[in-house]
Amino acid sequence: MPSAPYRELLRTPGAAAFFLTACTGRLGIAMTGLGVVWLVHGRTGSYASAGLVTGAFAVAEALAGPQLARLMDRFGQTRVLPPLLLAHAGAVAALLAAVAGGGPGALMAAGGALAGATVPQLGALSAARWVTLLRAERPAELPGAFALESLGNAVGFLAGPALVSLLGASGHPALGTILAAALVVGGGGALAAQRGTAPPLSAPEATGRSRTGRSLLRPGFVRAAGLNLAIGVYFGAIRVSVTAFAVEHHAAAAAAPVFVASNCGGLLAGWLYGLRRWRTAPGVQLAAVTAWLALGSLLLLTARSPLALGALIVLSGAAVPPVLVLLSVLAESAVHRSVLTQAFSWLNSASAAGSAGAAAVSGRAVDAFGAHGGLAIAAAATVSMAVLAAAGLRTGRAPGRIPPARGRPDMTRPQ
Repeated sequence: MPSAPYRELLRTPGAAAFFLTACTGRLGIAMTGLGVVWLVHGRTGSYASAGLVTGAFAVAEALAGPQLARLMDRFGQTRVLPPLLLAHAGAVAALLAAVAGGGPGALMAAGGALAGATVPQLGALSAARWVTLLRAERPAELPGAFALESLGNAVGFLAGPALVSLLGASGHPALGTILAAALVVGGGGALAAQRGTAPPLSAPEATGRSRTGRSLLRPGFVRAAGLNLAIGVYFGAIRVSVTAFAVEHHAAAAAAPVFVASNCGGLLAGWLYGLRRWRTAPGVQLAAVTAWLALGSLLLLTARSPLALGALIVLSGAAVPPVLVLLSVLAESAVHRSVLTQAFSWLNSASAAGSAGAAAVSGRAVDAFGAHGGLAIAAAATVSMAVLAAAGLRTGRAPGRIPPARGRPDMTRPQ
């Protein structure tokens, strides 16, 4: 059972319904990418083909996500989600048909790209609904709501890949992809039906000044996006480096327990962080936790055994959930509410881009310098995060600090 702050949040009228339905859809999203790997490899026997299709899916999702969010901000979640979900279902059906028919790699990659381009960014939609519910009267509870979102996302990305791998390993890779699509469409459809908690539309304003005020190109948001890019680099480099480290020490089986321990430690840290209403300004908190993450990542370079590496990753990784929560808080405070869904989607895309790029670069570093070469990339990313976070304080402005709009609390002030 959730603890008191989380129970209070979920008792907010309409909150439990949209949160749980969004979590259902996010479980499907967490299954989809790996499900495509199992699907294509099961038909072709080629990991190269599976990687091509999955890469097309991931790139299309990262590029299209913010554009879909822009439509959500402009026309509303309840109007855009239904046709988008139908398009996603059709795209997955086309991908299944292309794979089953033994089509050429380019055709399968096109199907993967179409499926990725139609994935609804349900995490961003759920986060925008929390802001709508809490911003005006209960702003101090927003960090707790974002912590709850982070927990839901983490659980989905723990359970989803495990479930789809179980189906794939048992000889039913197509079933994993179908189940993933059903969860996305079902969860997204249920979310679209909940009109009462959907963010209200903002009337478009014609003046150039108004358009500028609604731009995402604000220093606070740009800094938050840069920090998300860097933490994506950390994620991508760690995944490659931990595996390589375990292999180097003739303990390849140790990689899985290290990842499990890290994920469980992160879940616990995120849960504990969301239990408290912090009075310290978010910018100051961000500077502290990024410094912690940077120090822990530098200590990874001293590890000489899988056990030591695992302990250090759990210790440093405990800073990741608070970082993600704070970046959401600061991004929310830095942009106009009419572009809020886009802002959350761009944070996700920045993290995905960093992770994808780091996976390739750290692979080369590992080939050249061993596992510590990849760990050095992770450490460099976290040090850059600490510098960016501290830079906001040195300029006298917490990242994301802007004057509050009428009727809107300043979330960068201590509550």
